[in-house]
Amino acid sequence: MNKELLIVDDDLPFRDRLSKSMEKKGFIVEAYADSKQTINRIKEKNFDYAIVDMRLDDGSGLELIEFIQINNPDTKTLLLTGYGNIATAVAAIKSGAIDYLPKPAEIDQIFEALTSSRDILPPPPENPMTADRVRWEHIQRVFIQCNRNVSETARRLRMHRRTLQRILNKHAPKE
Repeated sequence: MNKELLIVDDDLPFRDRLSKSMEKKGFIVEAYADSKQTINRIKEKNFDYAIVDMRLDDGSGLELIEFIQINNPDTKTLLLTGYGNIATAVAAIKSGAIDYLPKPAEIDQIFEALTSSRDILPPPPENPMTADRVRWEHIQRVFIQCNRNVSETARRLRMHRRTLQRILNKHAPKE
């Protein structure tokens, strides 16, 4: 198995520490601070793995991941970000990353995310939320995003305003 790794992060101390740690784990590492240098190198060479920071001084890590996937779809790419949320995770996966980790991430955690097999599905949750609870949570999230404006929330959910008011007045369903 080839272990050529590309690291792109504009944080010099973190990039150096990550590079040294991954070399100790058997990777052949090339590290860059910006998108421009990285794009030029990707045009010359294919990498087996890539670790990309979300925010770079000269661009977006998501765009760089898309570029990597277009030029070498076999590259397993991991996104690291200091701005972790669900939207970022979804965007990372849609861009072609195999996983995403919020910073600060431990070296072993990064190694595991990069090299573990994604073919095996995780076991189902022990106590999954009921469909009613999932629906209620979604309505609450949209309601808060609409600054608690019932009319705007009802419009976005394509629901009658009075129906929404009845739902909002009830307590959350049992999990």
